Amino acid sequence: MDLKNITMSDLKAKFSGAADKKTLVKFGIGFGAIIIFLIIYYAILNPMVKERKAKYEDKLLKENEISQFENEIIQFKARIKKLKPEFEDSSTLFHSKAEVEDLYQSLSKHAGVNGLVISKIEKKKPIPVMKDGVANQSAENLTADMVSYYKIPVDYEIKGKFLGYIKFKRAVSKQKKMLNFDKETISIVQNDSTGAIIAKGELTIVGLPNDFF
Repeated sequence: MDLKNITMSDLKAKFSGAADKKTLVKFGIGFGAIIIFLIIYYAILNPMVKERKAKYEDKLLKENEISQFENEIIQFKARIKKLKPEFEDSSTLFHSKAEVEDLYQSLSKHAGVNGLVISKIEKKKPIPVMKDGVANQSAENLTADMVSYYKIPVDYEIKGKFLGYIKFKRAVSKQKKMLNFDKETISIVQNDSTGAIIAKGELTIVGLPNDFF
């Protein structure tokens, strides 16, 4: 280039072209950086953010559930504490299913002590006693929450001396479990020199509804 013949216009045009190239390079670098950032964000960072957000929301949900469970546990404990005395009172009066099955053995023990022989003991079908305000229901419509307790009738026949039978009934009546002699006939055994009697009748025991429903 001939420096002698260069003009201001030539210099301006030269520097202007150089400035445009620098601007384009800077713009290209900036645009490329933005593209790279967006790729990294959507390909790597965004899934990580979503995953952490989901874990955080799941953590909050579980904490709320735990708090709810803790409140329910407190309520259940209070309810159990309230029902425990009632259950203990009932359990001292009512027979469990296993105790009903062992009834013959229990009565035989008292009979043997008093010189009696149990010649018959027959359990009948449990009869539901409905809760207050609940009408009697057919078997197919009956539900456990309708029943207050069950009465289990038992037919019996006992042979022995009259005094022994009286002692037997007294011993049975002293048991904690509820037992009632509802029907009773006593007859003397004919031609028996020992003065033996035969007592026939029906006694009733009561059972918890959950055991007999």
